[in-house]
Amino acid sequence: MAPSITSLGDEARIVADNVAGRIFGGSTPTLRLGVTGLSRAGKTVFITALVHNLIHGGRLPLFDASATGRLTEAKLEPQPDDEIARFDYEAHVRSLVEDRIWPKSTHRISELRLTIDFESASGWRRSFGRGRLHLDIVDYPGEWLLDLSLLGKSYAEWSAEALRLAREPERSDISGAWLQALGGVDPASGAIEDQARALAESFTAYLRAARSDEHALSMLPPGRFLMPGDMEGSPALTFAPLDLPESFSAPKGSLAAMMERRYEAYKSHVVKPFFRDHFARLDRQIVLVDMLAALNAGPAALRDLETALADVLACFRPGRASWLTSILRRRIDRIVFAATKADHVHHTDHDNLARLLARLTRRAAERAEFAGAEVRVVPLAAVRATREVAVTRAGETLPAIAGVPMTGERVDGETYDGETEIALFPGDLPRDPEALFDGDGGADKGVEADPALHYLRFRPPRLERTAEGATLSLPHIRLDQTLQYLIGDRLK
Repeated sequence: MAPSITSLGDEARIVADNVAGRIFGGSTPTLRLGVTGLSRAGKTVFITALVHNLIHGGRLPLFDASATGRLTEAKLEPQPDDEIARFDYEAHVRSLVEDRIWPKSTHRISELRLTIDFESASGWRRSFGRGRLHLDIVDYPGEWLLDLSLLGKSYAEWSAEALRLAREPERSDISGAWLQALGGVDPASGAIEDQARALAESFTAYLRAARSDEHALSMLPPGRFLMPGDMEGSPALTFAPLDLPESFSAPKGSLAAMMERRYEAYKSHVVKPFFRDHFARLDRQIVLVDMLAALNAGPAALRDLETALADVLACFRPGRASWLTSILRRRIDRIVFAATKADHVHHTDHDNLARLLARLTRRAAERAEFAGAEVRVVPLAAVRATREVAVTRAGETLPAIAGVPMTGERVDGETYDGETEIALFPGDLPRDPEALFDGDGGADKGVEADPALHYLRFRPPRLERTAEGATLSLPHIRLDQTLQYLIGDRLK
């Protein structure tokens, strides 16, 4: 998709920025890691846990540099891009460790530089001294990625697609108010600012409802309507789809002409700069996916998530990395799809969780692998909020999880206070992911899943302390394995 969303001028600027970065960036190698995911997938938690474990010597047995004692130091340093907000690592650690609450979600692009000193695994390389790597972590809302697909669509095409989605059965109960408002609008009528603002507000309200936990839908561009960042309240976000007749040509000065102009301005001044200045400069990418929220909402949410992930991955620039491409045209050569909140199911279900994510990302992964990139799927909990126990139900012992539900979570009519630990059997995921997409309750090959899969939100754990009183690092599931895949080859 990249050739269709950038002009020759954009490509020239990307090359110039890459060359300047190589010339003025110093002799220390740099790896730019993009961290994204749709709303509430756990981006902020992932970055915070990654940095906390590296800085504080966390338990990372599958991260080779740490397991073999070659990781000598990891420290935060000033980031290279002064115009980008700094990822507020310290505040997020306080939220997790001291307050035991989850940090606020990503609402804008931010960056953090972690410098890693290590001993090479090669005796020949060790003779030249200690190795060093700058890991530049770029955090951005996944909703913004969905906007990249708009660059290949006209206003009329986007309007038709938005209306088609809004009229689907799973959206009809939440899109009614917006569609009703739209029904009384003549696209050829004169442009009135109040009318444009009212339509944009009604459209945004519909998008917010679609994103709620109840529906957990993912196909919701434009992303800045839900994650405006520093554009909050900007006139650039005051547009909405219109119900346009076929072959409609907007009269000059009409409402449709104004909406189309603002849509094109949004693409030119918001979407393209994001791709050019940030996204096109990444070397590695992890995409965090909250599949449990989609499972709670049902098959429609899963199918919607599959489409969103395919659109997101169509915007990547996958390919084999080389010294030359890192200067002229960066390629993302390793991509991880991570099913977050793996601690909310028992480890015996992790393989099923991985199969479901592989099914969701199959189309996108095939494109990336064809271009030469490596793709991996992993069940992940960047911060483990539960522990595993056994419970007895009707005389049968079942694998279960125990943790402290967030305040307001409900189970069997009981509302929890955020202090009480409970143990529960979360239900079984089917071995065949197609059963969930088909919406048949999860039956597969003679094995039935719990027909009422429902996953709670748990509070972050209380950190353990050593005998000497030192606080241990944040517990996790497969953070070390994920680190090894994303950066391990750069620490040899």
